[in-house]
Amino acid sequence: MVNIENIVATIILENTLDLNLIEARIPDVDYNPDQFPGLVYRLQSPKITALVFKSGKMVVTGAKSVKQLVWAVKAILKKFMTKGIAVQGRPQIQIQNIVASANLNVVVDLEKAAFVLPHSMYEPEQFPGLIYRMDKPRVVLLIFSSGKMVITGAKRENEVYEAVNNIHKILEENKCVR
Repeated sequence: MVNIENIVATIILENTLDLNLIEARIPDVDYNPDQFPGLVYRLQSPKITALVFKSGKMVVTGAKSVKQLVWAVKAILKKFMTKGIAVQGRPQIQIQNIVASANLNVVVDLEKAAFVLPHSMYEPEQFPGLIYRMDKPRVVLLIFSSGKMVITGAKRENEVYEAVNNIHKILEENKCVR
């Protein structure tokens, strides 16, 4: 079972934004330029946060799917436009990182897996999981003996599923699971 926990994306607009105007016209935003140069815009449902910068760039975090991410960006921009804040052109959405969790429902022999997997690190005194840098797709997996894992670094949702399938197959082929 795989769950997407968080998608972090950058959004690039074709125009600059007046953050003071946004703060004045949209009541639920946090803007304190002395502490942070961006404006914080939080959606309640789904729980997604956008950091909005004067340059027209935004960092959006908290989405559980690409579909949800796109919906949130559209909702934010629609709110801007209905409040008279200019948004020009189509926003460019670039996914920076997808974080997911998965459960293989097996017990993993991490000692053996560390020996078998290239680019892996397992130091149980430091951290209870094995850290594995997978080449294809290019992601990092934190694998625990319980069979649970965290996948990070994916740029597309299908890379998460591909990574989980790949690691499951590798661990089974090398008799690292029971």
